[in-house]
Order: sequence, then structure tokens, then C-alpha cells
Amino acid sequence: MSYKFLLFDLDHTLLDFDAAEDIALTQLLEEEGVEDIQNYKDYYVPMNKALWKDLEQKKITKDALINTRFEKLFAHFGIEKDGSYLAERYQFFLSKQGQTYLGVEDLLKNLIKQDYELYAATNGITGIQTGRLAQSGLAPYFNQVFISEQLQTQKPDALFYEKIGQQIEGFSKEKTLMIGDSLTADIQGGNNAGIDTIWYNPHHLENYTQAQPTYEIHSYQDLLDCLDKL
Repeated sequence: MSYKFLLFDLDHTLLDFDAAEDIALTQLLEEEGVEDIQNYKDYYVPMNKALWKDLEQKKITKDALINTRFEKLFAHFGIEKDGSYLAERYQFFLSKQGQTYLGVEDLLKNLIKQDYELYAATNGITGIQTGRLAQSGLAPYFNQVFISEQLQTQKPDALFYEKIGQQIEGFSKEKTLMIGDSLTADIQGGNNAGIDTIWYNPHHLENYTQAQPTYEIHSYQDLLDCLDKL
């Protein structure tokens, strides 16, 4: 086995963020008395994704993202709201969601049986990610969970991976794989850090970025098959 340390992205790789986000948004908007909830969601989801891309590219700060996105959402519909307060309420609702994709636990159990060391490596807010991992039941499968807010750096920065390496006993880049769905965060991050990557691409998307995955898979079984060959 040429690899030992497997760094897993969480959202859209193991955790079903779309399902979690949809429920948490519904709960927040209901609490705020919004009647046309779907209309608000249709505006919020692409806006939020664009803000996270801006964060990856260091165009905005995480504090700005978190504390203004709901203010911007309601402002779009002509309503003035306290963005920081709404952020706290949304984080509370989201932290209670633990939806995973089918087959996740079987995958992680299989990898542990093969003596891989599993680590979570995620961009996100500590309270949300730890809460969702606890709700999902996946937390015990990981030796350690690395969250960008705690590390004070995020994917795709090489520093994110350097800080992870400092906390893993016996760590070496040559024995490490970053596994995730995001080309701009997970794969580009691995490229920046000199770590091999597996692009989890279940929807068979085209790669229009500069990021170059070492391997590409389309299912959890593909991941097992890929590792068996290495």
C-alpha cells in the first residue's frame, strides 16, 4: 500500500450538504415568517456558493461571508435584517443536520479494516462541522478532524495542509491522499501542497480549472478499486 493517510473532504463528498442546507434554510426562513420560502432559497443558494468561491480566492473574509449573507438575502427582497443574528440562528439549525450519502459508513469501515488512517479536512465553521459530524455518526471513523476555522487557514492554501501534517504522527506527503469533490479547494489545495489527490466526481463533470487530480473516481466503489491498485 503506497498511501497511509487519507484526508477526506466532508461536504458533497461524505456529508450531504444540499440536504442539510435545505432543511436549515427552511427552518430559518419559517422562523423569520417568510411565506415564499422557495423564492428566497432560489436566490440564496447561488449567492452563497459565489461567496464561498470569493473566500477561496481571498476576495472576502470569512467573517464578512458569515455575517452578511443573510442580510444580503433579505435586502434583495427589500427587508432589513441583522445579518449576525440570522447567521447564529442558521448555524444552530445547520449544526443539527447529519445527512450522509448512501454507502458512506461501509466505505469508511472498509478503509479502516485496510489499515488506512482517516482524517477529515474541511473548510467551514467549527460549530457547524463538529455538530454535523456528531449527528451523522461519522466522527468515530476519523483519527482527527481538521477544520479551516480552527487552523486559521483554508483549502486551497498549502498552509492548511502544512498545519495538518504537523499534527499527524509520522506524516509524509508521499503517503497522503486528499479526497474531495471540489477542484478549486480539494484538488487545487493538494496541488499547492504537493499532495496526491483523488477527485470525487459522481456527476461526471468536466474539469475546466487548472487543478490536476492524480486520480478521478465516480463512486465509493471506484475509490476502493483505485486504492486496491495502488
